[in-house]
Amino acid sequence: MTNSTSTLPVGAPGAPVRAGRREWTALGVLMLPLLLVSMDVSVLYFATPAINADLRPTGTQQLWIFDIYGFVLAGLLMTMGSLGDRLGSRRLLLCGAAAFGAASLLAAYANSAETLIAARAVLGVGGATLMPSTMALLRTMFTDPAQRTKAIGLWSGVMTAGVALGSVLSGILVEHFWWGSVFLVNLPAMALLLVLGPVLLPESRNPGPGRFDWPSVPLSLAAVLPVVYGLKEIPSEGWHLRYVASLVVGLLFAALFVRRQRAGAAPLIPPALFRGPGFTPSLLLTLVSAFGMMGSAVFTTQYLQSVLGKSPLAAALWSLLPSVLIGVAGPLTARLVQRGVHRGHVVAAGFAVGAAGFALLALAGTDSLWLVLAAAGVLASGVVMVMSQLTDLAMSGVPAERAGTASALLETGTEFGGALGMAVLGTIGTALYRHEIPAAAPAEARETLGGALAEAPRLPGRAGESLLTTAREAFTGGMHAAAVAGAVTLALAAVMAAATLRRSQVGDS
Repeated sequence: MTNSTSTLPVGAPGAPVRAGRREWTALGVLMLPLLLVSMDVSVLYFATPAINADLRPTGTQQLWIFDIYGFVLAGLLMTMGSLGDRLGSRRLLLCGAAAFGAASLLAAYANSAETLIAARAVLGVGGATLMPSTMALLRTMFTDPAQRTKAIGLWSGVMTAGVALGSVLSGILVEHFWWGSVFLVNLPAMALLLVLGPVLLPESRNPGPGRFDWPSVPLSLAAVLPVVYGLKEIPSEGWHLRYVASLVVGLLFAALFVRRQRAGAAPLIPPALFRGPGFTPSLLLTLVSAFGMMGSAVFTTQYLQSVLGKSPLAAALWSLLPSVLIGVAGPLTARLVQRGVHRGHVVAAGFAVGAAGFALLALAGTDSLWLVLAAAGVLASGVVMVMSQLTDLAMSGVPAERAGTASALLETGTEFGGALGMAVLGTIGTALYRHEIPAAAPAEARETLGGALAEAPRLPGRAGESLLTTAREAFTGGMHAAAVAGAVTLALAAVMAAATLRRSQVGDS
């Protein structure tokens, strides 16, 4: 057993050193908070009715209970990544774990909607510290390229699986306990991290970071939050002026943020990162992969519940089946790269697999459970192939002391890509749905499939059944159109990956 990779800097004589039992044990400890952070995106799905009955939030408060976590997480990723490089990734990770645990306790016993919203906001702050810190520490612990590829593959698989597990876990806990239990499950993992982290994890920081660019923090928030907000609202509310204006405002602040980073002496995001081998194409292709993953999820989750009529918990349990393919894709991809298959070819193949998943989705009818599950599994497998290799490529090409900032940029790209996928593909599906619904149908039914399900029981005779049949077929037709658009996007990304990553190869660091 050796722990020398914990202290040996990249590029020192004798590096890289293969990680031993200590490092792999530390990776297991890091996976727990990473899993919980990704689960917290979906952990309220089945707890909402109980929360509504207990806390009686207004409609606006209910939206903020759901959305504040993701907004704060996305908005603070770049700031926390840069802070981690300056203060130390392990120190920031442990501070974030303490904040995440305390906020979980506060959320579990919240006695008002305002308290729960505040607790979810602090959870977002903690999550923003945990995600880039785990990747920065992974970059420090695993200097051997083959081992790093394997470790990042596991990291990507945990991130992808966490969102699906969150909804299922919340359903099981709410069924047997009270709604606050969905937050209490965070406490043991955070306690374990606080106990074992100082023992197992090395510190990783930039020895000469320069001064911290505080004005860039509000600029980054002003750039990220309006864009994410607009993209998240457009699929359900349409391209209204408020959301378009939100996108425009966010993009204007993004331009100001970029200008400051290029001109500043000690920028929050050093422009030199983008000149690293493979970093910029990895960032762009990561955004596209998240576009495909989240864009498809908009349809598959609704399909299981609203087209097939599954209960929320049953739909969540069925949605776990694709995770079997995800569990195979990560290790298989790492093995291919270790055996010398060109990284660019693996990424291109991952995008092609994802496109095939979309193609399968385009063949689904209104009673195609297994086909939709297979499509979701194939698509998710392709995304895991892509994201694990792109993360590895991006992180291999940056200095270890900038790993937190680089990881935060990749995670921010993932957030943008996911929101963009839901907005674009969701809009395509909604447009086709509304086109297929007869003008004589009730107004709510013409807007969404959920509206049709609510209106159908109120119609006389066989009119309700006819409306349901038409609405389900219209939704499925919209899903087909979105799936074709997704397949074309991922196929183009496969070509782009083959072209832009042709010079990257396993072992680059």
